[in-house]
Amino acid sequence: MSHDTIAAISTADAMGAVSIIRISGPDTFEIVKKLCHKDVRNMEGYRMVRSEIYDQQEVVDDSLISVFHAPYSYTGEDVVELNCHGGVYLTHKILQLVLGLGARLAKRGEFTQRAFLNEKMDLSQAEAIQDLIVAEDEINTKAAIHTLKGSILRVLRPLEEELIQMIAHIEVNIDYPEYDDVEMLVESDILPKAKAWRQQLEKLVLESEKAQVVKGGVQTVIVGRPNVGKSSLLNALLEEDKAIVTDIAGTTRDIVEGNIRIGSFSLHLIDTAGIRDSNDRIEQMGIEKSKKMIEKAQLILLVMDGSQELTIEDQELLEQTKDKTRIIIYNKKDLGSKYSGVQISASTGQIEALKEKLEALFQQEVLAASGDTLANDRQIGLAKAALGAMDQAIASLEAGMELDLVTLDLQESWNCLKEMSGGRSREGLLDEIFSRFCLGK
Repeated sequence: MSHDTIAAISTADAMGAVSIIRISGPDTFEIVKKLCHKDVRNMEGYRMVRSEIYDQQEVVDDSLISVFHAPYSYTGEDVVELNCHGGVYLTHKILQLVLGLGARLAKRGEFTQRAFLNEKMDLSQAEAIQDLIVAEDEINTKAAIHTLKGSILRVLRPLEEELIQMIAHIEVNIDYPEYDDVEMLVESDILPKAKAWRQQLEKLVLESEKAQVVKGGVQTVIVGRPNVGKSSLLNALLEEDKAIVTDIAGTTRDIVEGNIRIGSFSLHLIDTAGIRDSNDRIEQMGIEKSKKMIEKAQLILLVMDGSQELTIEDQELLEQTKDKTRIIIYNKKDLGSKYSGVQISASTGQIEALKEKLEALFQQEVLAASGDTLANDRQIGLAKAALGAMDQAIASLEAGMELDLVTLDLQESWNCLKEMSGGRSREGLLDEIFSRFCLGK
C-alpha cells in the first residue's frame, strides 16, 4: 500500500455552486498549512472552518475546510476537504496548487481503496459505493445502501461460523483421535451439518440470482410479425418517437433500443424486425438478428394484433417462445379485440395493462433485491465456488475418506466466502480456529 499523500476533485468536473477537493495521507496537514496559511493539525475533527486559499501570497479563493483526523476519516488517514467555489477553472487551479505542494493525483477509486486497506470497510461495501454512484433506479439504489450497511456480512457470518465449527471439530479429532469415533463423528455430526450448510448457501445463491434479474435491468425483446405494433409499443413505453412507425410491413429492419423504468426497476427494451418469410436480403438479415435476440432475452414481449385472427406466423412465434419468460400482448384494442389477456392500444398510449403485468411478473425478483442477497456476479461466482468445494467435501465424507483431506475442501469453501469481503488466507482461517481455544492451550 502507498503511504504518500493523494488528492483529487471529488465532485463533478463541471460548473456548480461548490466543488470539493479531497486530500488524504501523511502530509495532508502540512500541505494545507502551506496552501491556506493556517495550521489545522490541532483543529477539532468533523468541523469546518473558513479559510482563504493562496497561490504563494495571492488569494485565489475563499473556502471552507473540513478536517478529519486519522483513523476517524473515510480513508483511515488524515483527510482534509477543500470546499471551493465551483468554477471549473478555479477548481483545477486549486488542485494544481495542492499537487505542486507535494500531493499526488489520486487514481480512480484510490480513496475507497485506501479505506478498504485500512479496514474502514470490507470489499463488498467498497463495491456498494460504486453501485450507489451509478444506480439509475430505486431498486439498485436501495440494494447498494443495503450492502453498504453490511447486508453481505450479515448473511455470510453465520455460514462462516458454521464452517469454522465443522473445521475445528475435525481438527480436534485429528489431533486427539481418542476423543471420538471417527465414523460416528462423520455420520452424526459433520455430514448432516455439511448438507444443511450447503442448502443454506444454495438458497442464498438462488435468491441472489433472482435479484440480479431486476438489478441489472431486464433484457426485454419486443417480437411479433410485421405490422402488429411493435415499434408503436416501443415508442409508447419510451414516451418518445424513437422507432419509425408506418403501415408498410418490414419497416423495422434493425435493432432499436431504449431503457425505461417500471415501478422500482428498469427494462432494457429492444424492438426487433418483424418475423416473417421475406425475399428481401436486408430484411432477412434483420429477421435473423431478431431470432438471435430472442435466444438471449430475459423477457419476451410477444405482440399480436388483437383485432385479427392469429396467423401461422403468430402460431410459430408462440411455439418459438414457449420456453421463455414472456408476456403475450394483444395490441389494437381500440379496433376491437378478439382475445382476453393483456390488451393494449400502443398507438394511443393505452399500455397500463402491460405495465401492471410487468410489475406483477417481477414481484418476487423485486422482493429478493430488497433483501439480504449477494450484490453482484463476482460474489455469486464465489458463492458457487464455495458450493462446489462443499459438494466435494460431502462426497469425500460419504466415501469415508480421511478427515484431513475433507478439511481441505471445507477450508476452500471458507476461503471463497472470505474473498467476497476481501480477505483470504490460511493464516486467517487458523487464527479464527485457534482463537476459540482456552487460554494456555
